[in-house]
Amino acid sequence: MFPDLGEFKLIGSILEKSLDLKREAPKYRDWLPVGDDAAEFDGWLATKDLSVENVHFRMDWSTPEQAVEKHIVSNVSDMSAMGGRPRLALFGLCVGKNWDEETVRRVSAAVAEGFAKRNIALIGGDTVSGEVGMFSTTLIGEQVAPTRLLRSGAKPGDLLFVSGTLGRSAAGLWLLRNRPDGCEDFQDLIQYHLCPVIRENMGAELAATGVCHGALDISDGLSSELNHLALSSGVSLEIAGDRIPIDRRVLEMCRCYGLNPMDFAMDGGEEYVLLFTISAKNDIFSIKGFPERVYEIGTVKEGTGVYMLTEGGKKIVKAQAWSHL
Repeated sequence: MFPDLGEFKLIGSILEKSLDLKREAPKYRDWLPVGDDAAEFDGWLATKDLSVENVHFRMDWSTPEQAVEKHIVSNVSDMSAMGGRPRLALFGLCVGKNWDEETVRRVSAAVAEGFAKRNIALIGGDTVSGEVGMFSTTLIGEQVAPTRLLRSGAKPGDLLFVSGTLGRSAAGLWLLRNRPDGCEDFQDLIQYHLCPVIRENMGAELAATGVCHGALDISDGLSSELNHLALSSGVSLEIAGDRIPIDRRVLEMCRCYGLNPMDFAMDGGEEYVLLFTISAKNDIFSIKGFPERVYEIGTVKEGTGVYMLTEGGKKIVKAQAWSHL
Protein backbone atom coordinates (compact mmCIF):
# COMPACT_ATOMS: atom_id res chain seq x y z
CA MET A 1 0.00 0.00 0.00
CA PHE A 2 1.39 3.42 -1.00
CA PRO A 3 1.41 6.05 1.73
CA ASP A 4 -1.18 8.80 1.36
CA LEU A 5 1.30 11.36 0.04
CA GLY A 6 0.91 13.36 -3.19
CA GLU A 7 3.50 11.68 -5.41
CA PHE A 8 3.01 8.17 -4.02
CA LYS A 9 -0.75 8.49 -4.32
CA LEU A 10 -0.42 9.55 -7.95
CA ILE A 11 1.96 6.68 -8.74
CA GLY A 12 -0.40 4.26 -7.05
CA SER A 13 -3.34 5.48 -9.13
CA ILE A 14 -1.38 4.91 -12.35
CA LEU A 15 -0.11 1.46 -11.38
CA GLU A 16 -3.46 0.28 -10.01
CA LYS A 17 -4.60 -1.02 -13.41
CA SER A 18 -1.17 -1.99 -14.75
CA LEU A 19 -0.80 -5.45 -16.26
CA ASP A 20 1.41 -8.11 -14.73
CA LEU A 21 4.90 -8.53 -16.18
CA LYS A 22 5.11 -11.71 -18.27
CA ARG A 23 8.34 -13.72 -18.32
CA GLU A 24 8.38 -14.15 -22.08
CA ALA A 25 11.61 -13.47 -23.99
CA PRO A 26 11.66 -12.30 -27.64
CA LYS A 27 11.65 -15.08 -30.21
CA TYR A 28 13.91 -13.28 -32.68
CA ARG A 29 17.18 -11.78 -31.45
CA ASP A 30 19.24 -9.08 -33.12
CA TRP A 31 20.95 -5.74 -32.44
CA LEU A 32 20.33 -2.37 -34.11
CA PRO A 33 21.69 1.02 -32.98
CA VAL A 34 20.13 4.47 -33.21
CA GLY A 35 18.84 5.73 -36.57
CA ASP A 36 15.51 3.99 -37.16
CA ASP A 37 12.02 4.26 -35.63
CA ALA A 38 13.30 2.04 -32.81
CA ALA A 39 16.60 0.56 -31.67
CA GLU A 40 17.04 -3.14 -30.94
CA PHE A 41 19.08 -4.93 -28.29
CA ASP A 42 19.14 -8.71 -28.11
CA GLY A 43 15.67 -8.94 -29.63
CA TRP A 44 14.02 -6.11 -27.68
CA LEU A 45 12.86 -3.06 -29.64
CA ALA A 46 13.03 0.27 -27.83
CA THR A 47 11.69 3.70 -28.73
CA LYS A 48 11.04 6.92 -26.83
CA ASP A 49 8.74 9.91 -27.34
CA LEU A 50 8.05 13.09 -25.41
CA SER A 51 4.83 15.14 -25.50
CA VAL A 52 5.07 18.64 -24.07
CA GLU A 53 2.08 20.81 -23.22
CA ASN A 54 1.53 23.73 -25.63
CA VAL A 55 3.89 22.07 -28.13
CA HIS A 56 2.41 18.63 -28.78
CA PHE A 57 -0.93 19.10 -27.02
CA ARG A 58 -2.99 21.90 -25.51
CA MET A 59 -5.39 21.37 -22.65
CA ASP A 60 -7.70 24.09 -23.99
CA TRP A 61 -8.09 21.98 -27.15
CA SER A 62 -7.78 18.44 -25.81
CA THR A 63 -9.34 16.52 -22.98
CA PRO A 64 -6.82 14.88 -20.63
CA GLU A 65 -7.78 11.53 -22.14
CA GLN A 66 -7.12 12.74 -25.70
CA ALA A 67 -3.73 14.19 -24.78
CA VAL A 68 -2.60 10.94 -23.17
CA GLU A 69 -3.96 8.75 -25.96
CA LYS A 70 -2.20 10.79 -28.65
CA HIS A 71 1.06 10.44 -26.76
CA ILE A 72 0.72 6.67 -26.50
CA VAL A 73 -0.22 6.39 -30.18
CA SER A 74 2.95 8.24 -31.21
CA ASN A 75 5.04 5.61 -29.42
CA VAL A 76 3.04 2.64 -30.68
CA SER A 77 3.31 3.94 -34.25
CA ASP A 78 7.12 3.86 -34.04
CA MET A 79 6.97 0.28 -32.82
CA SER A 80 4.60 -0.65 -35.62
CA ALA A 81 6.94 0.89 -38.21
CA MET A 82 9.58 -1.66 -37.19
CA GLY A 83 7.14 -4.55 -37.48
CA GLY A 84 7.12 -4.87 -33.70
CA ARG A 85 4.63 -5.55 -30.92
CA PRO A 86 4.82 -3.30 -27.82
CA ARG A 87 5.00 -5.10 -24.50
CA LEU A 88 6.55 -2.92 -21.78
CA ALA A 89 6.58 0.78 -20.92
CA LEU A 90 8.45 3.19 -18.67
CA PHE A 91 6.37 6.33 -18.20
CA GLY A 92 7.33 9.77 -16.95
CA LEU A 93 4.77 12.41 -15.99
CA CYS A 94 5.36 16.10 -15.37
CA VAL A 95 2.26 17.63 -13.80
CA GLY A 96 1.68 21.15 -15.12
CA LYS A 97 1.35 23.90 -12.52
CA ASN A 98 -1.99 24.92 -14.05
CA TRP A 99 -3.51 21.41 -13.79
CA ASP A 100 -6.23 21.03 -11.19
CA GLU A 101 -6.80 17.87 -9.16
CA GLU A 102 -9.44 16.58 -11.59
CA THR A 103 -7.07 16.93 -14.56
CA VAL A 104 -4.36 15.00 -12.73
CA ARG A 105 -6.84 12.27 -11.83
CA ARG A 106 -8.04 11.93 -15.41
CA VAL A 107 -4.51 11.91 -16.82
CA SER A 108 -3.39 9.15 -14.43
CA ALA A 109 -6.46 7.05 -15.26
CA ALA A 110 -5.92 7.53 -19.00
CA VAL A 111 -2.28 6.46 -18.71
CA ALA A 112 -3.15 3.25 -16.89
CA GLU A 113 -6.02 2.39 -19.23
CA GLY A 114 -4.15 3.37 -22.40
CA PHE A 115 -1.32 0.93 -21.78
CA ALA A 116 -3.47 -1.83 -20.32
CA LYS A 117 -5.92 -1.98 -23.24
CA ARG A 118 -2.95 -2.56 -25.55
CA ASN A 119 -1.56 -5.35 -23.35
CA ILE A 120 1.46 -3.20 -22.46
CA ALA A 121 2.80 -3.70 -18.92
CA LEU A 122 3.83 -0.51 -17.14
CA ILE A 123 7.07 -1.43 -15.37
CA GLY A 124 8.33 1.89 -14.01
CA GLY A 125 8.73 5.63 -14.45
CA ASP A 126 8.76 8.90 -12.55
CA THR A 127 6.53 11.84 -11.62
CA VAL A 128 7.47 15.50 -11.13
CA SER A 129 5.81 18.89 -11.43
CA GLY A 130 6.79 21.83 -13.61
CA GLU A 131 5.72 24.94 -15.48
CA VAL A 132 3.90 22.88 -18.12
CA GLY A 133 2.74 19.29 -18.35
CA MET A 134 4.75 16.62 -20.12
CA PHE A 135 4.47 12.91 -20.91
CA SER A 136 7.53 10.76 -21.57
CA THR A 137 7.38 7.11 -22.59
CA THR A 138 10.09 4.57 -23.27
CA LEU A 139 8.30 1.76 -25.09
CA ILE A 140 9.83 -1.70 -25.32
CA GLY A 141 8.57 -4.34 -27.70
CA GLU A 142 9.57 -7.36 -29.71
CA GLN A 143 9.97 -8.36 -33.32
CA VAL A 144 7.07 -10.62 -34.26
CA ALA A 145 8.33 -12.04 -37.57
CA PRO A 146 11.71 -13.12 -38.97
CA THR A 147 11.68 -10.08 -41.27
CA ARG A 148 12.16 -6.76 -39.52
CA LEU A 149 11.23 -3.47 -41.18
CA LEU A 150 13.94 -0.83 -41.59
CA ARG A 151 14.29 2.62 -43.12
CA SER A 152 17.34 1.24 -44.91
CA GLY A 153 15.45 -1.66 -46.49
CA ALA A 154 14.07 -0.12 -49.73
CA LYS A 155 15.51 -1.70 -52.89
CA PRO A 156 15.56 -0.54 -56.54
CA GLY A 157 12.59 -2.10 -58.27
CA ASP A 158 10.35 -1.95 -55.21
CA LEU A 159 6.91 -0.39 -55.27
CA LEU A 160 6.16 2.37 -52.79
CA PHE A 161 2.99 2.37 -50.64
CA VAL A 162 1.30 4.24 -47.83
CA SER A 163 -1.06 2.50 -45.42
CA GLY A 164 -3.79 5.14 -45.32
CA THR A 165 -5.10 8.45 -46.57
CA LEU A 166 -3.13 11.60 -45.81
CA GLY A 167 -3.61 15.11 -44.52
CA ARG A 168 -6.11 14.66 -41.70
CA SER A 169 -3.97 15.70 -38.75
CA ALA A 170 -2.55 18.80 -40.42
CA ALA A 171 -6.02 19.80 -41.59
CA GLY A 172 -7.37 19.43 -38.06
CA LEU A 173 -4.56 21.59 -36.70
CA TRP A 174 -5.24 24.26 -39.37
CA LEU A 175 -8.88 24.38 -38.33
CA LEU A 176 -8.02 24.74 -34.65
CA ARG A 177 -5.63 27.58 -35.41
CA ASN A 178 -7.63 29.41 -38.08
CA ARG A 179 -11.31 28.53 -37.65
CA PRO A 180 -11.71 27.80 -33.91
CA ASP A 181 -15.33 28.99 -33.87
CA GLY A 182 -16.46 27.92 -37.31
CA CYS A 183 -15.37 24.35 -38.02
CA GLU A 184 -18.39 22.33 -36.90
CA ASP A 185 -18.57 20.63 -40.30
CA PHE A 186 -15.08 19.12 -39.92
CA GLN A 187 -15.00 17.88 -36.34
CA ASP A 188 -13.68 14.50 -37.52
CA LEU A 189 -10.48 16.15 -38.78
CA ILE A 190 -10.02 17.98 -35.49
CA GLN A 191 -10.60 14.76 -33.55
CA TYR A 192 -7.96 12.95 -35.62
CA HIS A 193 -5.41 15.63 -34.80
CA LEU A 194 -6.25 15.61 -31.10
CA CYS A 195 -6.60 11.85 -30.70
CA PRO A 196 -5.61 9.81 -33.79
CA VAL A 197 -6.92 6.28 -34.21
CA ILE A 198 -4.40 4.31 -36.24
CA ARG A 199 -3.86 0.77 -37.53
CA GLU A 200 -1.56 -0.25 -34.70
CA ASN A 201 -0.92 -3.79 -35.99
CA MET A 202 -0.14 -2.71 -39.56
CA GLY A 203 3.64 -3.05 -39.24
CA ALA A 204 3.43 -6.51 -37.69
CA GLU A 205 1.04 -7.61 -40.44
CA LEU A 206 3.43 -6.33 -43.12
CA ALA A 207 6.43 -8.01 -41.51
CA ALA A 208 4.55 -11.31 -41.30
CA THR A 209 4.09 -11.38 -45.09
CA GLY A 210 7.86 -11.51 -45.59
CA VAL A 211 7.72 -9.29 -48.69
CA CYS A 212 7.99 -5.82 -47.13
CA HIS A 213 11.46 -4.31 -47.47
CA GLY A 214 11.61 -0.77 -46.12
CA ALA A 215 9.24 1.05 -43.77
CA LEU A 216 8.84 4.04 -41.45
CA ASP A 217 5.92 5.93 -39.98
CA ILE A 218 4.82 9.33 -41.27
CA SER A 219 5.16 11.49 -38.19
CA ASP A 220 7.03 14.42 -39.78
CA GLY A 221 5.17 14.62 -43.11
CA LEU A 222 5.29 12.54 -46.30
CA SER A 223 7.84 14.80 -48.04
CA SER A 224 10.20 14.45 -45.09
CA GLU A 225 9.75 10.70 -44.66
CA LEU A 226 10.27 10.04 -48.38
CA ASN A 227 13.63 11.75 -48.11
CA HIS A 228 14.47 9.81 -44.94
CA LEU A 229 13.69 6.55 -46.72
CA ALA A 230 15.67 7.46 -49.84
CA LEU A 231 18.72 8.61 -47.87
CA SER A 232 18.72 5.68 -45.44
CA SER A 233 18.33 3.12 -48.23
CA GLY A 234 20.69 4.79 -50.73
CA VAL A 235 18.03 4.91 -53.44
CA SER A 236 15.93 7.33 -55.46
CA LEU A 237 12.15 7.53 -55.13
CA GLU A 238 9.63 8.58 -57.77
CA ILE A 239 6.06 9.27 -56.71
CA ALA A 240 3.04 10.01 -58.90
CA GLY A 241 1.34 13.24 -57.89
CA ASP A 242 -2.08 11.97 -58.92
CA ARG A 243 -1.68 8.86 -56.74
CA ILE A 244 -1.17 10.62 -53.41
CA PRO A 245 -4.21 9.44 -51.36
CA ILE A 246 -5.46 12.73 -49.97
CA ASP A 247 -8.21 12.06 -47.49
CA ARG A 248 -11.70 12.81 -48.81
CA ARG A 249 -12.52 15.03 -45.86
CA VAL A 250 -9.34 17.04 -46.37
CA LEU A 251 -10.37 17.64 -49.97
CA GLU A 252 -13.76 18.88 -48.81
CA MET A 253 -12.21 21.20 -46.23
CA CYS A 254 -9.78 22.65 -48.77
CA ARG A 255 -12.59 23.34 -51.23
CA CYS A 256 -14.50 25.08 -48.47
CA TYR A 257 -11.63 27.39 -47.49
CA GLY A 258 -9.76 27.71 -50.80
CA LEU A 259 -6.66 25.78 -49.69
CA ASN A 260 -4.26 23.47 -51.52
CA PRO A 261 -4.89 19.88 -50.30
CA MET A 262 -1.48 18.71 -51.50
CA ASP A 263 0.16 20.92 -48.87
CA PHE A 264 -1.61 18.99 -46.12
CA ALA A 265 -0.91 15.58 -47.67
CA MET A 266 2.77 16.15 -48.40
CA ASP A 267 3.93 18.30 -45.49
CA GLY A 268 1.49 17.66 -42.64
CA GLY A 269 2.90 15.89 -39.61
CA GLU A 270 1.50 13.50 -37.01
CA GLU A 271 -0.14 11.26 -39.60
CA TYR A 272 0.97 7.94 -38.04
CA VAL A 273 0.44 6.21 -41.39
CA LEU A 274 3.18 3.83 -42.61
CA LEU A 275 5.31 4.44 -45.71
CA PHE A 276 6.68 1.12 -46.98
CA THR A 277 8.07 -0.74 -50.00
CA ILE A 278 7.62 -4.22 -51.43
CA SER A 279 9.18 -5.98 -54.39
CA ALA A 280 7.40 -5.31 -57.67
CA LYS A 281 7.55 -9.07 -58.26
CA ASN A 282 4.87 -9.53 -55.60
CA ASP A 283 1.18 -9.13 -56.33
CA ILE A 284 -0.12 -7.87 -52.99
CA PHE A 285 -3.64 -9.05 -53.78
CA SER A 286 -2.44 -12.66 -53.91
CA ILE A 287 -0.39 -12.55 -50.68
CA LYS A 288 -2.15 -14.24 -47.79
CA GLY A 289 -2.61 -11.91 -44.85
CA PHE A 290 -1.48 -8.77 -46.69
CA PRO A 291 -3.26 -5.75 -45.13
CA GLU A 292 -6.10 -4.17 -47.07
CA ARG A 293 -6.64 -0.47 -47.85
CA VAL A 294 -3.09 0.43 -48.85
CA TYR A 295 -2.20 2.85 -51.64
CA GLU A 296 0.56 2.52 -54.23
CA ILE A 297 2.19 5.92 -54.81
CA GLY A 298 5.44 5.30 -56.68
CA THR A 299 8.58 3.29 -57.31
CA VAL A 300 12.09 2.84 -55.93
CA LYS A 301 14.95 3.39 -58.35
CA GLU A 302 18.72 3.53 -58.34
CA GLY A 303 20.25 6.93 -57.65
CA THR A 304 19.51 9.62 -55.09
CA GLY A 305 16.73 12.09 -54.30
CA VAL A 306 12.94 12.13 -54.32
CA TYR A 307 10.90 13.23 -57.33
CA MET A 308 7.23 13.76 -58.09
CA LEU A 309 5.82 13.05 -61.53
CA THR A 310 3.12 15.54 -62.54
CA GLU A 311 1.45 16.67 -65.74
CA GLY A 312 4.06 19.43 -65.91
CA GLY A 313 6.98 17.02 -65.64
CA LYS A 314 9.27 15.78 -62.87
CA LYS A 315 10.06 17.95 -59.86
CA ILE A 316 12.21 17.50 -56.78
CA VAL A 317 10.39 16.77 -53.52
CA LYS A 318 12.14 18.68 -50.77
CA ALA A 319 11.80 17.63 -47.14
CA GLN A 320 9.41 20.04 -45.46
CA ALA A 321 9.84 18.50 -42.05
CA TRP A 322 7.17 18.93 -39.41
CA SER A 323 9.10 20.24 -36.43
CA HIS A 324 8.27 20.89 -32.78
CA LEU A 325 11.49 22.87 -32.15
